[in-house]
Amino acid sequence: MSLDRETFEQLLDTVRRFVAERLVPREAEVAEADRIPDDLLDEMRALGLFGLSIPEDYGGIGLDVEEEVRVAFELGRTSPAFRSAFGTNNGIGSQGIVIDGTEDQKRRYLPKLASGATIGSFALTEPDYGSDAASIQTSARRDGNLYVLNGTKRFITNAPSADLFTVMARTGAKDSGAGGITAFLVEADTPGLSLGKPDAKMGQQGARISDVIFEDCRVPEDAIIGGVEGQGFKTAMKVLDRGRLTISGTCIGVAERLIRDSLRYASERKQFGKPIGSFQLIQAMLADCETECAAAKALVLDAARRKDAGEPITKLGAMCKYYASEMVGRVADRAVQIHGGAGYLTAFGIERFYRDVRLFRIYEGTSQIQQLIIAREMLKEFRQ
Repeated sequence: MSLDRETFEQLLDTVRRFVAERLVPREAEVAEADRIPDDLLDEMRALGLFGLSIPEDYGGIGLDVEEEVRVAFELGRTSPAFRSAFGTNNGIGSQGIVIDGTEDQKRRYLPKLASGATIGSFALTEPDYGSDAASIQTSARRDGNLYVLNGTKRFITNAPSADLFTVMARTGAKDSGAGGITAFLVEADTPGLSLGKPDAKMGQQGARISDVIFEDCRVPEDAIIGGVEGQGFKTAMKVLDRGRLTISGTCIGVAERLIRDSLRYASERKQFGKPIGSFQLIQAMLADCETECAAAKALVLDAARRKDAGEPITKLGAMCKYYASEMVGRVADRAVQIHGGAGYLTAFGIERFYRDVRLFRIYEGTSQIQQLIIAREMLKEFRQ
């Protein structure tokens, strides 16, 4: 662990209390307004939540992967939109710089990302290319010591509030595949960069997304992460390996919240003169939820420890994302069923989580993409 045990347990306790006392009471407010209030964002900054995974040398807390996953368990016990407010700064919005950035890039951007003064965003998906990320067509044409970016990115988390975008663009020929993709750091006020209207979504209100549009957007050559063309796809895949574990941790936290809410309701709600939790079919749903959640938690913690030990976790990371995101969907469905009619009403918040968790099976690699990665790695291991 990067922190001593006592310090880390204090951090976990602080996050746990912040979630219970400050975030949970304001879930409905955030969902209705579709934005995180400024006072809560300021509290998140003060707690260091924007810099959980950023190294201490650059102003962050520097959690290792297991520690970050354990924090995600706690943060998952409230609306996922809250984690999204600072999640990109810890994950896809900063880790490209942490992993492959030059020292100048690290010192220029990481301290501001860690403090929350800068909001980071990761621009990979395009209108015609999402799962097929190696085929993106946003172009970056060299012009002297500048690059000229043209193209549109779609479904970009935190784009409406972002100050810094990690942009995947093609510097090679259109048919050059993954090897022709380069990662650029583009500041939001760069001329030629504009945003589409924020998208209305099925769930996770408060976590805002929009298109990011590049029209002859000129950036200097030192905007390339690491200063090397053609390494962008590799950088993105490294970032997603870690990100899939933290998303899995969040799924587990949400599942634990829904299980707790379902237990409370099953203990209090009476039918036929007794609590519905005494009926075996309700008990079966509760047991399935608890078992699947525990299995996901064990899998994710094992993968996180292996990642911290330096082992390759491409297959394990995909397994975690696949299983945890599918698991929380099943838990949310059972939670609605256990609550019955109350689960369908907005007043109880269960239907909101039912909608919120659906996204976990889509972003940062759909369940189907995770299946392909797992099978590909299995076949590779077998051949070796």
